[in-house]
Amino acid sequence: MEILQLSLLLLVFLVLAIAMFLRKIPALLALPIMAFLIPIISGVSVTDTIQLVLGQGTLRLAEAYTIAIFGSMLSILLQKTGIAEGFIKIGAELSGDKPFIITMIMLILIILLFTTLGGLGAIIMVSTIVLPILASVGVGPVTIVGVFLFGISIGGILNVGNWVLYTTVLSLPIETVRSFAMIMFLLTFVTAILYITVQLYRDGHEINFKKIIIYSVGFLAVIAMGYFIYNYLSPYKKWQLGIYLKSTGLILKYSIGIGIMLLYVLSIIRLFLKEDTKKRNWISFFTPVIPLFLILLFDMNFIAAFICGLIYGFLSTYTKGSLNVFTRSILEGGGVVMPAVALMLGIGMLLNAVMGPANLAQTAYSAGWPVLLLLKPVLAQIVPSSGLIYVLLFTAAAPLALYRGPLNVWGMGYGIAAIFLASGMNPGAIMGLLMAVGQIQGISDPTNTQNVWLANEVRVDVQKILWNTIIYTWGIALIGLILSSFVFY
Repeated sequence: MEILQLSLLLLVFLVLAIAMFLRKIPALLALPIMAFLIPIISGVSVTDTIQLVLGQGTLRLAEAYTIAIFGSMLSILLQKTGIAEGFIKIGAELSGDKPFIITMIMLILIILLFTTLGGLGAIIMVSTIVLPILASVGVGPVTIVGVFLFGISIGGILNVGNWVLYTTVLSLPIETVRSFAMIMFLLTFVTAILYITVQLYRDGHEINFKKIIIYSVGFLAVIAMGYFIYNYLSPYKKWQLGIYLKSTGLILKYSIGIGIMLLYVLSIIRLFLKEDTKKRNWISFFTPVIPLFLILLFDMNFIAAFICGLIYGFLSTYTKGSLNVFTRSILEGGGVVMPAVALMLGIGMLLNAVMGPANLAQTAYSAGWPVLLLLKPVLAQIVPSSGLIYVLLFTAAAPLALYRGPLNVWGMGYGIAAIFLASGMNPGAIMGLLMAVGQIQGISDPTNTQNVWLANEVRVDVQKILWNTIIYTWGIALIGLILSSFVFY
């Protein structure tokens, strides 16, 4: 019976995943179908599947799609008031004939921000600045999304908050995690450079390969040098450096806070000045930056930060008829993002189908969700005994990180890690597996909320992003697994 259930589970996953991959069926329909069939095959009743999976699943990502709606409102306001157009003009003036350099600067900016930031709200906020600038230098829509996703994923590799799984569940020392994270950072960053080079060429730009190689090698050398210098500092010197950075950060934080208050005051004073309010003023260009700083420096709630941005955008661009523009931005913002919201509803259902509802302990399945219970004994049997088997097995299985599959950290990944650990697998190898294969999930997975929102924003099919990036992310997974096998086997 269990063999039949497992076979049906695999069949349903593969058929629907391939159908979405080949764009034979829209994810909008395929995800709810998958979410309905997976728990039923695993032994969940139809009634519970409808209530716990489909019903409660629609609310699983409620925070994410509410943030997406508010973020879209701000995005539409930036377009209607001409602020986005101003960013495009600035980007065009700064870039000249250097689209590669501008794209690399944007990639590095995204990486730096997402070493500390996280969540859809921050992604939407950063994209309101980055997307218009990249579009202004002739970067294609698919390339823009790909660059952004690479930046988020690379930043996530260095985000200390993402290391908690490895240091707690796998009991790995922080030094081990940091060292392998740096390996994955360098690998993924080099792949991102390759991706940008190929995509800009496909977008019709001339590519100076010699300069790209020189700049890339120089930049990576600087990063490597800084990392090794820091590692050789004495504990006292590291402590001094930490104190210095902390005090500098506090000064910067409160200086920016005062600056934000002054900008609000200036925007209010402007309403009472007898000036040509139709002329674009410099303070309006801070509209997308203010919410970003409120989130980054002051830990403000994402929705509250977007509301602050909407209010500031309204005040700093106020003219006769601005209230109508503001109202239309709110209404159109909700409408524009509805395709992404609808897709997030299906993703929430699939999450409940795979992991069980959030209130699992209060249901008849408190002993364990049938889908996970069905998979556990099988997964325990596939622990690789050598580095070669480890590389071959998980390279072949790497696409199972897509569509909330077994290797997806935001699907069953955490449970899989615990199963492998209990089965005697080297904890370092488990970390290497999740980091390497995680790049497929982080960059290519169409069920990521960031993929859905960014694709919707630039008006491309989210499956097209998967097709565009999968060759690069699968390559990262392969090389990452090889490096992990050398280090941990």
